[in-house]
Amino acid sequence: MARLRVVGSEKDSAAERVDARIAADEDRGLLRFLTCGSVDDGKSTLIGRLLYDSALVYEDQLKSAERDSKRANAGRNEIDLSLLVDGLQAEREQGITIDVAYRYFSTPRRKFIVADTPGHVQYTRNMATGASNCEFAVLLIDARQGVLNQTRRHACILSLLGIKKVALAINKMDLVDFDQATFEEIAEAFSEFAQPLGFELITAIPVSALKGDNVTSPSANMHWYRGPTLLGHLETVDLSHDTQERPFRFPVQWVNRPDQNFRGYAGTVASGTVRPGDEVIIHPSGRRVHVARIVTADGDLEIARQGDAVTITFAEEVDASRGDVISGIEEQPQVADQIAARLVWFDEEPMLPGRSYTLKCGGQTTTATISALKYKINVDNLDHVAGKTLELNEAGECNLSTGKPIVFDPYAENTDTGSIILIDRCTNATVAAGMIEFGLRRATSIQWQELFVDKGARAQLKGQKPCVLWFTGLSGSGKSTIANTLEKRLHALGRHTYMLDGDNIRHGLSKDLGFTDADRVENIRRVAEAAKLFVDAGLIVMVSFISPFRSERRMARELFGDGEFIEVYVDTPLEVCEARDPKGLYRKARAGLISNFTGIDSGYEPPERAELDLKTSETSPDALAESVLAELRRRHVV
Repeated sequence: MARLRVVGSEKDSAAERVDARIAADEDRGLLRFLTCGSVDDGKSTLIGRLLYDSALVYEDQLKSAERDSKRANAGRNEIDLSLLVDGLQAEREQGITIDVAYRYFSTPRRKFIVADTPGHVQYTRNMATGASNCEFAVLLIDARQGVLNQTRRHACILSLLGIKKVALAINKMDLVDFDQATFEEIAEAFSEFAQPLGFELITAIPVSALKGDNVTSPSANMHWYRGPTLLGHLETVDLSHDTQERPFRFPVQWVNRPDQNFRGYAGTVASGTVRPGDEVIIHPSGRRVHVARIVTADGDLEIARQGDAVTITFAEEVDASRGDVISGIEEQPQVADQIAARLVWFDEEPMLPGRSYTLKCGGQTTTATISALKYKINVDNLDHVAGKTLELNEAGECNLSTGKPIVFDPYAENTDTGSIILIDRCTNATVAAGMIEFGLRRATSIQWQELFVDKGARAQLKGQKPCVLWFTGLSGSGKSTIANTLEKRLHALGRHTYMLDGDNIRHGLSKDLGFTDADRVENIRRVAEAAKLFVDAGLIVMVSFISPFRSERRMARELFGDGEFIEVYVDTPLEVCEARDPKGLYRKARAGLISNFTGIDSGYEPPERAELDLKTSETSPDALAESVLAELRRRHVV
């Protein structure tokens, strides 16, 4: 349960104040924190005040902010402190934070990296990105507004990302006449909301970022508050929580080979410690080796700790590569190709289960599909909500299947080896950030069964080269007609074939699916897997599906070996398909009787590099089937 601490008020104990003073005398190292909260709560102004009052602003930055402030304030000599942080031109013009702004500063007691994150709902993904690199949060609340929906949303995201300690900065106290009752009412309301979020400590501090009250120096306007300033709390908050007791993890970032006589493995220690002579394990291979040296530019180390960037060499001659993870013998990381994770979705395009994405976990890169969305998470209160997809800024609990096993720890145990990102394989945009919860049991309990008769033996018996011809195009383009005609030709030649047609599949294998984008993705995934089995049986397979998305056609292609996947684009203009309308579907779609119909209210992405492009408005189906057969002969399929 979260423990609310209204520091310095009558509720604060003398013992806590003594502990805080003792802790303040210690060097606490580096603190990465973010500021978050609803729009216009004063996040940028607060950071600007911290920098300005601590004399940590460069002279040219200060002059620029003074000049821009004077221009905005009709010549008045009032500096807008938020301009010391808001760097984007669009942010300065609108007076809001859009991107995540990072600032570094230090005091005699501690070094800081602060992320100023945006408050608008549409930039929630930016806030989540900033939070993913932080270990502490300053959550701002406007004293006039109290706890808002965006306040709750940001608190929930902090909880999802594993941030356990929060400073609740109740800002703009000058606008409520520095009223103690207002402060304590807001602090109690937030504490009640945050109880199920799992925060270890919530420290409430009343501040006025604009006037400077309780930011870096105590406020003369709030005699009822006797606790530390915000900066004082940042300098003394204890975030040690067993960082050095966590097991050793070293993700390999690159292989360091400056010459033939040296081979080392470079990276940053994610957790734990390592010394020369220690026995370690390279994952996923499982090879055991001994550390020979810990090399840095300033000489060898006797010990490497969390955060140290080093190159490790081994006493034994073994190979490791980028993406491998080195651990100690005890408490090894997990290795699995199916995982459960919480995702926060960043993209305008929704998440579609079954679609293939690129997954990155540390230095590891592989393909991944979301095999199931178990539920969405209401980021206003963490309630579980049923759903099939994730939209922009939504979060959910998902099962993922990876193209190869990945090495990881649960995010709750190690944020470095437990965090992932998903990347769209077509646009290369980062679409989601995720926190791994655990490996699925079935990932380790299911093994491939070795078979005595393989694809080559089956194909040799049939005297043919197996492959799949993937016919794609709009409804009414002629896909099934050409594929049927081709199969008839192949059958006459004594070839072993099978036909997978879109309509026929929906009577059985995909009878439970509709026509939403998510259902279309899952439909193509099932068909691609079925086609792979038929090719493994040595058959020539005709697949006739609209398959409107390039991503899924690419996923299907990657299931097959070189030369086994032949994409056939049945290139027929929409107006020709609509004029044919053999099933009357276009007419119904235009009348609003059918929704999600490709070409009308659902998009189609034409192939960019199809092996064959068939233009049915210019050539007969028989002639086109003959041209496909000629291509199969050229490829020595028949």
